[in-house]
Amino acid sequence: MAKSEADIDTTNDAPLDPSILRREIGEQPEVLERVLERERANVARLSTRWRRSDFQFLTIVARGSSDNVASYGKYMFGALADLSVVLAAPSLYTLYGADPRLANSLVLAISQAGESPDILAVVESAKKQGAPTVAITNSPNSTLAKTADDVILLHAGEERSIAATKTFTASLGAFALVGAAWLGARIECLDELLAMPELMGKAIQVEQKVKSMANMIAELDHCAVIGRGFNYSTAFEVALKMKELAYVAAEPYSSADFLHGPVAMVDDKLHALVIAPSGRAHANTIEFAQSIRKKGGRLIGISDRPEFLELADMGIRVPEAPEWLSPLLTVIPGQLLALHLARAKGYDVDRPRGLTKVTKTL
Repeated sequence: MAKSEADIDTTNDAPLDPSILRREIGEQPEVLERVLERERANVARLSTRWRRSDFQFLTIVARGSSDNVASYGKYMFGALADLSVVLAAPSLYTLYGADPRLANSLVLAISQAGESPDILAVVESAKKQGAPTVAITNSPNSTLAKTADDVILLHAGEERSIAATKTFTASLGAFALVGAAWLGARIECLDELLAMPELMGKAIQVEQKVKSMANMIAELDHCAVIGRGFNYSTAFEVALKMKELAYVAAEPYSSADFLHGPVAMVDDKLHALVIAPSGRAHANTIEFAQSIRKKGGRLIGISDRPEFLELADMGIRVPEAPEWLSPLLTVIPGQLLALHLARAKGYDVDRPRGLTKVTKTL
């Protein structure tokens, strides 16, 4: 039976889990506030310089959670600034010895630790070609920070949990800050961004509801995670958290891509976790959810819209925000769901199997 908006408990903000991971999830509003406060002048200065440059597109290079931030950047810069964005393929540089042309591009490299050789290879190639390079990192003394022309720091403090949470949203916030500064005259964008730490704090208050939900679906071993537009990146990040914490085979898709083949998987055993905040993608996501219900699939919804939560078998309500900033909110219930689902399955969320904090790839 679908849960009504009134059933969604957003009153309990006390941590329900003692893990390092849970503590860092709770730090996210404060971390974003630091990014906005400490990097605002730096980003404004850089954006002024970039607007005067003659580069024709952006190239973003990243891995893991940072690559999901890059996907967000692709939508944000495209929708708000009409800029084409290319997501770099680091293997071209490290495995195939290729050197794609970057001379007409601004290269943004995202890496929490700033030490992955393949990310560094792209930045080094860009510098040789004369392309401006920017590091977005949590590590001011990292090789990446020392190699790039400019640095935007995440100010997240040490992230001890293996699963990235606060560095992910800090990176989203850094990208959003660049976008707001780039637009310049659209002052409302900056005001909207500055309001987000408070809204993130409210989003964390869904934890009791999420924990109860996780206990109800503790046997879940596979699911689809759906997001479109700005929240395409959220779908990938939530799916990653479900995989690395709860060992659930969570497959991320846009609603459009899911209908091009994977929809054949839908039956009464398939859970689709659908991220559907207000915005231009919402109506399409409603239609998608309705089609999944007709095929017998089970829906978990993350949304600020009561009509979508009514449509879902289980729903998690987030505060309403401008669509371009909604990933900062919608990812939080996904992080909490992965955490509490892992706990319901008996797993240690601070020591997921087979993983280390810093991954260096070629």
